[in-house]
Amino acid sequence: MRSYRLSLLLALAVAGVATDGVILRCVAAAEIPGVAARQRIEKKSFTDGEIVDGFMRTAFGAEYHLAGRVDRIRKYETPVRVFAEGSNRADRKAQLAKIVGDIASRVQHLDIAMAETGEDANVIVKLVRDRDLYRTISTFYGSERAREMKSSLDPQCLSGFRKNEKYEIEHSDVILTVDNGDFIFFDCAYEELLQSLGPINDTSSIPWTMFNDSVQMGYFDVYDQYIMNILYDPRIRAGMTVAETRTVLPAVLADVRRWVAKVNGLAAE
Repeated sequence: MRSYRLSLLLALAVAGVATDGVILRCVAAAEIPGVAARQRIEKKSFTDGEIVDGFMRTAFGAEYHLAGRVDRIRKYETPVRVFAEGSNRADRKAQLAKIVGDIASRVQHLDIAMAETGEDANVIVKLVRDRDLYRTISTFYGSERAREMKSSLDPQCLSGFRKNEKYEIEHSDVILTVDNGDFIFFDCAYEELLQSLGPINDTSSIPWTMFNDSVQMGYFDVYDQYIMNILYDPRIRAGMTVAETRTVLPAVLADVRRWVAKVNGLAAE
């Protein structure tokens, strides 16, 4: 199956490194046929084991590992501010702002919002046309790395982050194409934004998560809300090991279940 998503772990300790000119109607996720169909059949009830398994698989490790250790929790410990640059597609920028707002409303302890300028942001979203994607990737990661990505995964979007020696994410970059249709834009934007916040390891063994290259969502599904709410619970700290994380998970999960049920109108399990 052709992959159109790629996430990069830029584990650099401390410092390291659509038609142009036309404003189109801003399509909401629920208006996209592919999204609405998936929402109607979405699985929303999960055991503790299913949730913990998905969290551990995505929060540790990395799909495309460049450098550094990947056996620790990685997350922002500061407010997250997002800025979109590149394309003048005002509709895509408006959609991105709605996506950021949706994430903010569904992850209890994550302070995330759009920034007014790039200088105020720690997540930069580069909006590009598909024909400019690999040139943009080469600018970010070098021509050799770009060729490796194209030959192995052929992505249409990607994300990466830089962390410090405490495993706190300091900066993220997301690249999204604007001219591959609404569904791909929403699917890429949700996955890459969320992965740029920490759970960067894709897994083929969990069928309910967007962090699976064989699964396309186009919206913020309930299962991934569990993963993100666990990650951004204050008791889960950047730098925690697997053993340390498992110690606090039962209490964290109990609180996360109540929150996810509340924001999604689900019956408490």
